[in-house]
Amino acid sequence: MVELLQVGVITTTHGVRGEVKVFPTTDDPKRFKKLKTVLLDTGKEKRELHLESVKFFKQFVIIKFKEFQNMNEVEGLRQMPLLITRDQAVPCGENENFIADLIGLNVVTEEGEALGTLNDVLQTGANDVYVVKMTNGRELLIPAIRQCILDVNLDDGIMTVHLLEGLLDL
Repeated sequence: MVELLQVGVITTTHGVRGEVKVFPTTDDPKRFKKLKTVLLDTGKEKRELHLESVKFFKQFVIIKFKEFQNMNEVEGLRQMPLLITRDQAVPCGENENFIADLIGLNVVTEEGEALGTLNDVLQTGANDVYVVKMTNGRELLIPAIRQCILDVNLDDGIMTVHLLEGLLDL
């Protein structure tokens, strides 16, 4: 399982006092209000940052970190992910998993036939759609609904699915 989870990506600076505009990659952007620290992934290292203030503007979160006092100090942070540790994460409910834990699972049918590897998760609004890179190189889209997703076993790295009629024909 992945130990660090992404909760947002810095998009740009905001104002002159060192605030940044963050695109949230979490289901609940309001969770930033409860966070005290995040890890900034610079590509070379993970740097702990302390949240001083959090505001919301349209679909973005405006964050002021204690470590930065002006716009020049945060200018180079664009496109850098913000991560949290698993113990900071909001607990998953029943039959819920973090997307990061699902990526890479081996996908098999209820009959045990190997289909491929879960490659991506598309969030469509009504329900997620799992993108499976099949063993033959094609992509298979499986709706993340109870009728299709029979079991997710993170320990064994296997997702068992029921293919609705016509899914393989596309």
